[in-house]
Amino acid sequence: MTSVITGDIIKSRKAISEDLWLNPLKKVLLKLTKDASFFDIYRGDSFQLECRNVEDSFRTAVYIKAFLKSIKDIDARMSIGIGAKDYHGDSVSESNGEAFIYSGETFETLKKEKQNLKLKTSNEKLNKEINLYFRLALIAMDNWTTNSAEIVKLSLEHPNMIQTELAQLVGISQDAVSKRQKRAYLDEILELDKMYRQKITQL
Repeated sequence: MTSVITGDIIKSRKAISEDLWLNPLKKVLLKLTKDASFFDIYRGDSFQLECRNVEDSFRTAVYIKAFLKSIKDIDARMSIGIGAKDYHGDSVSESNGEAFIYSGETFETLKKEKQNLKLKTSNEKLNKEINLYFRLALIAMDNWTTNSAEIVKLSLEHPNMIQTELAQLVGISQDAVSKRQKRAYLDEILELDKMYRQKITQL
Protein backbone atom coordinates (compact mmCIF):
# COMPACT_ATOMS: atom_id res chain seq x y z
CA MET A 1 0.00 0.00 0.00
CA THR A 2 1.15 3.51 -0.79
CA SER A 3 -0.21 7.06 -0.84
CA VAL A 4 -0.16 9.57 -3.67
CA ILE A 5 -0.64 13.33 -3.37
CA THR A 6 -1.82 15.11 -6.51
CA GLY A 7 -1.96 18.89 -6.43
CA ASP A 8 -1.69 22.18 -8.21
CA ILE A 9 -0.92 25.80 -7.46
CA ILE A 10 -4.09 27.83 -6.91
CA LYS A 11 -4.44 30.79 -9.29
CA SER A 12 -0.95 30.16 -10.67
CA ARG A 13 -1.86 31.81 -13.97
CA LYS A 14 -2.44 35.09 -12.14
CA ALA A 15 1.09 35.06 -10.72
CA ILE A 16 3.45 37.65 -12.15
CA SER A 17 6.30 35.16 -12.51
CA GLU A 18 6.28 31.36 -12.74
CA ASP A 19 9.50 31.34 -10.69
CA LEU A 20 7.50 32.75 -7.78
CA TRP A 21 5.96 29.33 -7.15
CA LEU A 22 7.80 26.85 -9.40
CA ASN A 23 11.16 27.05 -7.61
CA PRO A 24 9.59 26.71 -4.13
CA LEU A 25 7.47 23.79 -5.40
CA LYS A 26 10.59 21.98 -6.66
CA LYS A 27 12.36 22.78 -3.41
CA VAL A 28 9.62 21.39 -1.15
CA LEU A 29 9.26 18.19 -3.20
CA LEU A 30 13.02 17.60 -3.09
CA LYS A 31 12.92 18.13 0.68
CA LEU A 32 10.32 15.38 0.95
CA THR A 33 12.17 12.86 -1.23
CA LYS A 34 15.64 12.89 -2.76
CA ASP A 35 14.51 10.29 -5.31
CA ALA A 36 13.11 12.24 -8.28
CA SER A 37 11.22 9.16 -9.48
CA PHE A 38 8.77 9.67 -6.60
CA PHE A 39 7.57 13.11 -7.70
CA ASP A 40 6.70 14.90 -10.90
CA ILE A 41 5.79 18.46 -11.92
CA TYR A 42 3.66 18.66 -15.05
CA ARG A 43 1.52 21.17 -16.96
CA GLY A 44 3.68 23.79 -15.29
CA ASP A 45 1.63 24.18 -12.13
CA SER A 46 0.55 20.61 -11.25
CA PHE A 47 2.46 18.02 -9.26
CA GLN A 48 2.31 14.48 -7.98
CA LEU A 49 4.21 12.95 -5.08
CA GLU A 50 4.27 9.37 -3.88
CA CYS A 51 4.42 9.23 -0.09
CA ARG A 52 5.43 5.64 0.64
CA ASN A 53 4.63 5.83 4.35
CA VAL A 54 0.84 6.21 4.15
CA GLU A 55 0.55 7.41 7.76
CA ASP A 56 2.68 10.45 6.82
CA SER A 57 0.42 11.53 3.95
CA PHE A 58 -1.66 14.12 5.82
CA ARG A 59 1.37 15.66 7.55
CA THR A 60 3.15 15.75 4.17
CA ALA A 61 0.22 17.60 2.57
CA VAL A 62 0.14 20.07 5.48
CA TYR A 63 3.89 20.65 5.09
CA ILE A 64 3.56 21.31 1.34
CA LYS A 65 0.75 23.78 1.98
CA ALA A 66 2.66 25.55 4.77
CA PHE A 67 5.83 25.71 2.67
CA LEU A 68 4.00 27.29 -0.27
CA LYS A 69 1.76 29.59 1.78
CA SER A 70 4.84 31.01 3.51
CA ILE A 71 5.30 32.80 0.16
CA LYS A 72 2.87 35.68 -0.40
CA ASP A 73 -0.19 34.86 -2.54
CA ILE A 74 0.82 31.20 -3.15
CA ASP A 75 -1.33 28.25 -2.12
CA ALA A 76 -2.01 24.67 -3.25
CA ARG A 77 -4.97 22.31 -3.46
CA MET A 78 -4.26 18.60 -3.03
CA SER A 79 -5.87 15.18 -3.04
CA ILE A 80 -4.54 12.15 -1.18
CA GLY A 81 -5.14 8.68 -2.60
CA ILE A 82 -4.30 5.60 -0.55
CA GLY A 83 -4.30 2.09 -2.00
CA ALA A 84 -2.28 -0.54 -3.80
CA LYS A 85 0.59 0.14 -6.18
CA ASP A 86 0.57 -2.24 -9.14
CA TYR A 87 3.39 -0.84 -11.24
CA HIS A 88 6.50 1.23 -10.45
CA GLY A 89 7.55 3.32 -13.44
CA ASP A 90 10.62 5.48 -14.01
CA SER A 91 8.63 8.44 -12.67
CA VAL A 92 5.57 8.77 -10.43
CA SER A 93 3.42 9.74 -13.44
CA GLU A 94 4.32 6.40 -15.09
CA SER A 95 3.47 4.34 -11.98
CA ASN A 96 0.01 2.92 -11.50
CA GLY A 97 -2.39 1.35 -9.03
CA GLU A 98 -5.33 2.18 -6.77
CA ALA A 99 -3.55 5.00 -4.94
CA PHE A 100 -2.74 6.79 -8.22
CA ILE A 101 -6.28 6.38 -9.58
CA TYR A 102 -7.91 7.51 -6.31
CA SER A 103 -5.66 10.55 -6.06
CA GLY A 104 -6.18 11.60 -9.70
CA GLU A 105 -9.95 11.10 -9.64
CA THR A 106 -10.35 13.01 -6.39
CA PHE A 107 -8.13 15.85 -7.55
CA GLU A 108 -10.47 16.44 -10.50
CA THR A 109 -13.34 17.15 -8.06
CA LEU A 110 -11.53 19.69 -5.86
CA LYS A 111 -12.13 22.86 -7.85
CA LYS A 112 -15.84 22.14 -8.32
CA GLU A 113 -16.30 21.25 -4.64
CA LYS A 114 -14.17 24.23 -3.52
CA GLN A 115 -12.21 22.04 -1.12
CA ASN A 116 -8.43 22.31 -1.08
CA LEU A 117 -7.62 18.95 0.54
CA LYS A 118 -9.45 15.64 0.18
CA LEU A 119 -8.79 11.95 0.80
CA LYS A 120 -9.90 8.84 -1.07
CA THR A 121 -9.38 5.24 -0.02
CA SER A 122 -11.37 2.06 -0.63
CA ASN A 123 -13.21 2.70 2.67
CA GLU A 124 -16.11 5.09 1.97
CA LYS A 125 -17.00 5.49 5.65
CA LEU A 126 -13.42 6.52 6.46
CA ASN A 127 -13.32 8.90 3.48
CA LYS A 128 -16.48 10.66 4.64
CA GLU A 129 -15.22 11.04 8.21
CA ILE A 130 -11.70 12.22 7.35
CA ASN A 131 -12.92 14.64 4.66
CA LEU A 132 -15.22 16.30 7.20
CA TYR A 133 -12.20 16.80 9.47
CA PHE A 134 -10.24 18.14 6.50
CA ARG A 135 -12.97 20.69 5.72
CA LEU A 136 -12.86 21.91 9.30
CA ALA A 137 -9.04 22.05 9.34
CA LEU A 138 -9.05 24.00 6.08
CA ILE A 139 -10.98 26.82 7.76
CA ALA A 140 -7.67 27.52 9.48
CA MET A 141 -5.21 26.30 6.86
CA ASP A 142 -6.70 28.18 3.90
CA ASN A 143 -6.49 31.38 5.93
CA TRP A 144 -2.91 31.09 7.16
CA THR A 145 -0.95 34.30 6.73
CA THR A 146 2.61 34.02 5.42
CA ASN A 147 3.85 34.34 9.03
CA SER A 148 1.52 31.61 10.30
CA ALA A 149 2.46 29.31 7.41
CA GLU A 150 6.16 29.91 8.04
CA ILE A 151 5.87 28.93 11.71
CA VAL A 152 3.89 25.77 10.80
CA LYS A 153 6.56 24.89 8.22
CA LEU A 154 9.38 25.35 10.76
CA SER A 155 7.47 23.51 13.49
CA LEU A 156 7.05 20.50 11.18
CA GLU A 157 10.69 20.65 10.04
CA HIS A 158 11.93 20.80 13.66
CA PRO A 159 9.34 18.89 15.73
CA ASN A 160 11.63 18.66 18.76
CA MET A 161 12.45 22.36 18.94
CA ILE A 162 10.88 24.42 21.70
CA GLN A 163 9.37 27.84 20.99
CA THR A 164 12.48 29.77 22.06
CA GLU A 165 14.57 27.81 19.54
CA LEU A 166 12.03 28.41 16.76
CA ALA A 167 12.03 32.09 17.71
CA GLN A 168 15.79 32.25 17.13
CA LEU A 169 15.37 30.74 13.66
CA VAL A 170 12.82 33.38 12.66
CA GLY A 171 14.30 36.29 14.59
CA ILE A 172 11.21 36.97 16.69
CA SER A 173 10.25 36.54 20.36
CA GLN A 174 9.07 33.29 21.95
CA ASP A 175 5.73 34.98 22.63
CA ALA A 176 5.36 35.83 18.93
CA VAL A 177 6.02 32.18 18.02
CA SER A 178 3.35 31.07 20.48
CA LYS A 179 0.82 33.54 19.05
CA ARG A 180 1.55 32.49 15.46
CA GLN A 181 1.20 28.81 16.32
CA LYS A 182 -2.14 29.49 18.02
CA ARG A 183 -3.42 31.58 15.11
CA ALA A 184 -2.45 28.73 12.77
CA TYR A 185 -4.29 26.20 15.01
CA LEU A 186 -1.11 24.13 14.95
CA ASP A 187 -1.96 22.09 18.07
CA GLU A 188 -5.34 21.10 16.61
CA ILE A 189 -3.79 20.17 13.25
CA LEU A 190 -1.20 18.00 15.01
CA GLU A 191 -4.01 16.32 16.96
CA LEU A 192 -5.78 15.65 13.66
CA ASP A 193 -2.53 14.16 12.33
CA LYS A 194 -2.42 11.73 15.29
CA MET A 195 -6.01 10.67 14.70
CA TYR A 196 -5.42 10.36 10.95
CA ARG A 197 -2.49 8.01 11.59
CA GLN A 198 -4.61 5.80 13.84
CA LYS A 199 -7.46 5.65 11.29
CA ILE A 200 -5.18 4.97 8.32
CA THR A 201 -3.46 2.02 10.04
CA GLN A 202 -6.87 0.31 10.13
CA LEU A 203 -7.07 0.16 6.33
